[in-house]
Amino acid sequence: MVIMQWGIFSYYWGDFTDNAWSVHIHYWTATVWYVYLIVQPYYATHGRLKLHRTNGIIGMFIGGGVCFTAMSLFYRDIHLAHLALENPDKHLEPWFGYGVVVIEFIMIVAFMYAVVRSIIHRKELENHAWWLISTVFLLMMPAVFRGVLVVWVMLVGFTEVNVPGVIYQTSFIIIALGLAAAWKYGKLKHPATYLIVGVNLFSCFMELIGSSKTIQVLLEGIIKE
Repeated sequence: MVIMQWGIFSYYWGDFTDNAWSVHIHYWTATVWYVYLIVQPYYATHGRLKLHRTNGIIGMFIGGGVCFTAMSLFYRDIHLAHLALENPDKHLEPWFGYGVVVIEFIMIVAFMYAVVRSIIHRKELENHAWWLISTVFLLMMPAVFRGVLVVWVMLVGFTEVNVPGVIYQTSFIIIALGLAAAWKYGKLKHPATYLIVGVNLFSCFMELIGSSKTIQVLLEGIIKE
């Protein structure tokens, strides 16, 4: 929760009044989801199972909100790609905008899969819990990337930032955090752990994916500004 908020802080609160409505909705649904993942285990382990189950139903609604509000922001990434095309002298390249759409779509699908698996295994305490915990590490990339990018800009300036390098570092940080949590809870060989590692390793191919003309044409046909 702290790392996610740190990463997104300057981007969200720095231009709070200029953010689109969809940005606000996505930020707060994602934040509430993280809060739920903190309070729900407390209820479950302190004799308040009825409240835990009721909140769980509401939580599934919020989880859907996280997914669909994230997808509603894809147009902004396409717009970013267009800006890069119109201003080739700028540091950011078009592949980034296109690549972000694909990577975030995979993250959303993985998130939805993890939530569904948590529902299927709701009567198996550890399975249920770890599938839900895994969603933390499936959602972190956009926020943590921004935080790492801010650190890079502070150190070397925006024009010297190595964007692929920032992506690799962010992926490493999230995978390390995910594996540390998996080790702590004895879930290193759990399918959800493999999903965490796989999704974040896939992010490292963002440049390759975003540079594909086929993918660019496909995204342009589906997503409009």
